[in-house]
Amino acid sequence: MSDTYHFIGKIWKEGAWYVAEDIFSGVVSQGRTIEDARENLKEAVMLYFDDVELSTYQNNNQFNNTILMPMEIQYGAISGR
Repeated sequence: MSDTYHFIGKIWKEGAWYVAEDIFSGVVSQGRTIEDARENLKEAVMLYFDDVELSTYQNNNQFNNTILMPMEIQYGAISGR
């Protein structure tokens, strides 16, 4: 039986590499391009769930009710910097 795990990957550049992280499971991978990092993360997450029961995440109320939203602040606005 095949289950589907929907996740959000965060990708950033470190030196010559792009680093990709699944923000829910904490699985991290990398690649030389954004697409490589994305594909490598998908593979790493699949391998991770070979060892971890997917229902652990699907039944986690915190996981199911997570809301992600972009936010911004003006650095130093409060401290006067």
